[in-house]
Amino acid sequence: MLVFKPKPNTMEVLNVNQSVAELLEVVGLNEEFTNESLRNLGDADSRYVKDLKLNFKTILKGDKLNQKEVALMGLALAANAANNPLQVFFRKLAEQNEATVAEIGEAVACASLLSSNNVLYRFRHFVEKEKYGQIPARLRMNIMMNPVLGKEFFELISTAVSAVNGCQMCVASHENHLIELGTSEERIFESIRMASVITSLVKVIY
Repeated sequence: MLVFKPKPNTMEVLNVNQSVAELLEVVGLNEEFTNESLRNLGDADSRYVKDLKLNFKTILKGDKLNQKEVALMGLALAANAANNPLQVFFRKLAEQNEATVAEIGEAVACASLLSSNNVLYRFRHFVEKEKYGQIPARLRMNIMMNPVLGKEFFELISTAVSAVNGCQMCVASHENHLIELGTSEERIFESIRMASVITSLVKVIY
């Protein structure tokens, strides 16, 4: 027995397309950009698309982070997720806010370095054997010594990336260093909130 489902009316289709198009506009993509996640959200006329757009617009405004820091933090988090569309978006935003080529490069380098550290220290934390803590890491980390981004902001990116990658030891260590440097908990938490929003966005924009 065939069951015929009524077609959505023109206004419903327009609303679905409009919500997705508005999200794409915010991240600098044209409305033809699509993928399976966007199609699924659009077909369902999901209210979440609007929430995601508003969450992203909120983190872009910054409060405890200035606009250049928002752009560089976003670039590092996008690089950590290997997300090309968002890397392009945040690089342009960084350039618009007078970030240097060196700062842009170091934001990406920081994400790459921390992803390496996060694996190593997560393993040590999971296993909880003193012996592994005694074995040298033998990982070169020269950019940590005198970062172009400045010690405080480098630590801030490191904390956010480590939170995304789920390394408890790294998060605790970098957060402690930030407190010692005089960073406020509000500034740290804004970075973590930004990391959480971008992590949700990379599941939809890729």
